[in-house]
Amino acid sequence: QVQLVESGGGLVQAGGSLRLSCAASGRTFSSYAMGWFRQAPGKEREFVAAISWSGGSTYYADSVKGRFTSSRDNAKNTVYLQMNSLKPEDTAVYYCAASPINGGSSWYTEYDYWGQGTQVTVSS
Repeated sequence: QVQLVESGGGLVQAGGSLRLSCAASGRTFSSYAMGWFRQAPGKEREFVAAISWSGGSTYYADSVKGRFTSSRDNAKNTVYLQMNSLKPEDTAVYYCAASPINGGSSWYTEYDYWGQGTQVTVSS
């Protein structure tokens, strides 16, 4: 069992930055790839980023590539999402999730555990 708690969301102006954190409980954190998803009102949940067990491999949705960076610290059981050059269309609730698939996945169905989400609002 893995429990995930996101933090770091908030209100920021367009062009600004935020860093989301996702703290995991349990000893097996390093056995899970981690993903970030987001969901805006009235829209489906959308893949944002994924990072492998070791953190050596990452991949991103085209919409955030070059602006967002995911990293992890397995000693702290924490994964991060650094978001730069934020745009109003990045406004959403952001979720972290844990997947047993090493490289992670862009499919939300391949994630076993989810956090409660943190709101990110980008004003124009």
